[in-house]
Amino acid sequence: MGKIKKILIANRGEITLRVIRTAKEMGIKTVAIYSEADRNALHVKFADEAVCIGPPPSSESYLLGDKIIKICKQLNVDAIHPGYGFLSENAEFSKNVTEAGLIFIGPSPEAIEVMGSKLAAKAAVSKYDIPMVPGTDKAITDISEAKKLAKEIGYPILIKASAGGGGKGMRIVESDNDFEDQMNRAISEAQSAFGDGSVFIEKYITSPKHIEFQIIGDQHGNIVHLYDRECSIQRRHQKVIEEAPSPILTDKIRKEMGEAAVDVAKSCDYFGAGTVEFIMDENLNFFFLEMNTRLQVEHPVTEEITGIDLVRQQIKIAEGEKLEFQQEDIKMRGHSIECRVYAEDPANNFLPDIGTLKTYILPQGPGVRVDNGFEEGMNIPIYYDPMIAKLVSYAENRELAINRMIRAIEEYTITGIQTTLPFCKYALNHEEFRSGKFDTNFVKNHFSPEKLNSPINKNMENLASILAVKFVSDTKHKTTSNNTTNVKSRSTNKWKSRRY
Repeated sequence: MGKIKKILIANRGEITLRVIRTAKEMGIKTVAIYSEADRNALHVKFADEAVCIGPPPSSESYLLGDKIIKICKQLNVDAIHPGYGFLSENAEFSKNVTEAGLIFIGPSPEAIEVMGSKLAAKAAVSKYDIPMVPGTDKAITDISEAKKLAKEIGYPILIKASAGGGGKGMRIVESDNDFEDQMNRAISEAQSAFGDGSVFIEKYITSPKHIEFQIIGDQHGNIVHLYDRECSIQRRHQKVIEEAPSPILTDKIRKEMGEAAVDVAKSCDYFGAGTVEFIMDENLNFFFLEMNTRLQVEHPVTEEITGIDLVRQQIKIAEGEKLEFQQEDIKMRGHSIECRVYAEDPANNFLPDIGTLKTYILPQGPGVRVDNGFEEGMNIPIYYDPMIAKLVSYAENRELAINRMIRAIEEYTITGIQTTLPFCKYALNHEEFRSGKFDTNFVKNHFSPEKLNSPINKNMENLASILAVKFVSDTKHKTTSNNTTNVKSRSTNKWKSRRY
């Protein structure tokens, strides 16, 4: 395939910046796309070239696959990196990219299609000896037949959308009486969200842990795993805190799960970076859940404990290179935690919060990494996922990684919007988290808004915000007085010249 010389990142925000940074280190030019809402975004400034793709709604900008391919042709782009979300798991887009003579930095369209359907994924994986949650292996359409199967599996059961994700098209059913209503709701929601009303039934594991394995494979049949991530702290079935490795896996179980993850990847001839997700019950029995055919939001914790740059590996694999390591070469060292910094109000059922970042000071110091997409003074757009940044800590053991993360959260100063940082600090300090025994019901069982609203905490937060605003104001005043108008003018023109 040859070396890639220019990459277009078909995404926005922090993941686009993440790809740009690795590409620059590899001597590869980058092209950013942006909607009208993201005209002043950081990824636009840092790319070598940037093109406005359309109005703010993603359906009129970041999801316009044909327009993105056309831009690539105009700018002599070799490859497209889809990031995550948007077009990253769109098999048709991947196919169109390849047919246009471009390189898609990700898996084959066939792998995306198989693993994009939970039922198709189950069928593919069934060729291997991989534990599966008891349930149906095909779509359910007949209500009476579905009720009969639910009784055989045993309540509680879970109705799930085959094409689902993020908790959409998912319903927990406790008894026969609720079955019909919940099934109709699941079908309707799945049809609305994914254009596919297919649903299936699984046994509902009441206290599940969500554990996933990072895998990576080349185009020559070599596949390895890069160990596990614990992702059980969630709200609305979406992750908020992740860590690597999981604090509860024994060496034996970790080995078994890693081998199962590699087999899942083999079942669809996978290449590129991907994630195999498992659920685990209270007895440490694990079951295959699904495979995400893209880079994950939480990939930094794996990079921290293995020392492997996953984006670099994605690019090299897309160029046709063989993996430069085997399974026995990959070692875990230390512990890493990631907190997703969402513009959400945890005191108001984690509802998205929009506004201006009046103060925005990033934490620093040893073992702290921030994959960030914003800067002070920027607005949080209402049109996209509310994640602002990913805060990552690394240390030689879990306790120090937790304490380092808490210190970083206390340093991270944000005013103008509410964020998930106070919730993350609460969770990290909770004895259930410290013990490692928590499951995906942590928010439901252990969190309530009033736990963030103690008068002492509020007074400290207000004082910190006041001091932070004063510090930034003083710093800006000094900087402004030392700069000339000519320098500002050149800086502004520099970015303007990069937009097409």
